[in-house]
Amino acid sequence: MKKQLLALFMAIVPSLALAAGGGNVHLDEMKPDIYDQPSLQRGAHLFVNYCMGCHSMQYQRFSRTAEDIGIPQDVVEQNLIFSSAIKYNDQMRIAMNPKDAAQWFGAPPPDLTLTARLRGTDWIYTYLRSFYVDPARPWGTNNTVFPDVGMPHVLEPLQGVQTKVCEPGSEAAAKATVVDPLTGKTSGGNEGCFKLVKQGSMSPQEFDKAMYDLTNFLAYVGEPSKLESNEIAPKVLIFIVIFFFVSYLLKKEYWRDIH
Repeated sequence: MKKQLLALFMAIVPSLALAAGGGNVHLDEMKPDIYDQPSLQRGAHLFVNYCMGCHSMQYQRFSRTAEDIGIPQDVVEQNLIFSSAIKYNDQMRIAMNPKDAAQWFGAPPPDLTLTARLRGTDWIYTYLRSFYVDPARPWGTNNTVFPDVGMPHVLEPLQGVQTKVCEPGSEAAAKATVVDPLTGKTSGGNEGCFKLVKQGSMSPQEFDKAMYDLTNFLAYVGEPSKLESNEIAPKVLIFIVIFFFVSYLLKKEYWRDIH
């Protein structure tokens, strides 16, 4: 029994560490809203245009995404599917060969279907906004949430170029004052260690909102059945309550003659 408990503990600890992510780096709070269809639609657009060149979603279909977040089929086919070889009901796969990807990036880019469930939305939201210039890295950028990550900063045209002015987890980072543009909350954290040196096509507030939408979409993809299950849940509870009274009356009827 002790060996079984120890094995269970050893299996759970690594998953908790992965879910926590970020180490000493401050993670900005991000509360997903999978009922916000405009946000999910913008997030799907960002994912297909900026992420899907390298990252697949092999457990999600274009058709399922379109039906859940309210995008007509013709709009999906015109704006989210860029190859005649891919059909509306196909899974959201990519053409990149894993062996080529491993040679280019050091490791094949992971499938992102379940990333929100593995890492958490706070981790993703902070990670997407934490790239900075690092000439020592092959792609010229690094990330404070995922140090030495092999991913280039593909969102740089939107965010612009930022430099790191203090080390994550340092005393200066802890004292840095940060105002979250989404919540308006003021806190100390790693974000205050960045300085924007080149403006992208979006303002910092617009970029943060875009990254919220992208993270929100990844949260939906991680558990798309949640939309349907949440809709069914009240009906199931009502049925259970009614069935309880029916069962109680039936029980009384069965036991009436015995007593």
